[in-house]
Formats: sequence, C-alpha cells, structure tokens
Amino acid sequence: MNRPLIISDCDEVLLYMVSPFRTWLAETQGVDFHMGSNDFSQALRWQDSGAVLEQEEIWRKLGMFFDTEMHRQEPIPGAIDGLNSLSDQADVVILTNLVDKRQQMRTEQLAGHGLDARVFTNQGPKGPALQAILDEYQPSKAIFIDDLPQHHRSARETVAQITTLHLCGEPELAPHIDCAHTAGHADARIDTWDKALPWLEEQLQKENA
Repeated sequence: MNRPLIISDCDEVLLYMVSPFRTWLAETQGVDFHMGSNDFSQALRWQDSGAVLEQEEIWRKLGMFFDTEMHRQEPIPGAIDGLNSLSDQADVVILTNLVDKRQQMRTEQLAGHGLDARVFTNQGPKGPALQAILDEYQPSKAIFIDDLPQHHRSARETVAQITTLHLCGEPELAPHIDCAHTAGHADARIDTWDKALPWLEEQLQKENA
C-alpha cells in the first residue's frame, strides 16, 4: 500500500507572506497595506493619495514581490519542523498558487528554510490540481492544508476522499478569513502549528490503526 500524502499550501501556512509584503510595499512602493476585512482588493492604498490600488496594479505588486523579495519571508513557528516530522509517516508535497515560472524559486526558498519537498504550482481553484496529484501518488490517505476557504471548497467539490485542515498562521489575517470548517468544507480549523501537528498526527494514526 502507498504511503499517506500531505499536500500543504505555503504562504500563511508555512511562510509569512502578508507581513513582509506590507513592509516591502511601505518601504519601496509608496503603498500602505491595511487588512481591515476579508476584502484583499481594498487593503492596498497609495500613501500620497489614499486611493485604492486598481486590481491590475495589485497583481503587479504581488508579482514583483515574488520575483524579487521572497527572501523576506520567514517560517511560521513550528511549520517546517512540523512537516519534517510528519514526513516520517507520510509523503509531503507543496501546492502553491504561484505561476509556473516561480516553481523552482519556491522549491529553493523552502529548501533554504530546511524543507525539501516537491512543489506543485497552480493558478485558480486547487481542486483540479489536488486531483492530479492524487492520481499520480495514489496515496492510502490524503490530507490537504490551506489558509483560504475557497480552496477547501474546491477540494471538497473535486476530490471525493480527502481530509482537510484550514490553517492560517498569520495572526493579523486569520480573524478576517472565513472559516472553511464552519462552512462544512474542512475537517478542522487550527491556526497554530503547535495545535495543528497533534491533530495531523492523529489523522495519520487513524489511517494506520
């Protein structure tokens, strides 16, 4: 029988993203970032005018950040050690919503923080990408970890059998993220790795019981 498989997102699950992105925007781009709600499109404003950035400009800033500033991202406490410990019991891969040209950059970034894992890139809902990964690995059990509720919904709609954990490790962002567990699309919502790791270990032990 094949091993269990853990498929984890990266930004705000393994590495902080909003915090270094905000610092970089303020220091170099003349943009203030304030997450006062779950509407990301309203969070970025020009410092000189207070006007909200156009959607196209937000995507451009995000692209610039990932092209040149990924070195600013630091691990969320417990995340790297947690996945490394779970790799004794399961295969671990990363499914990140970055364009394909940044796949190698993300792989090297995570390796630099001590996580050697295969990285899959994706754009849009993650359900189809999850299905493709499961078709390749044929795991005995699959666990999906992500910070955004829409990806849990996509997983539930696409993959028949998958355990899902909604985890947003950025404390400033987590209160504004709709709960996928409450919506019925995740098996649990846990936002810190010290509590998530025992839960994940329990799910793997259920498989081996």
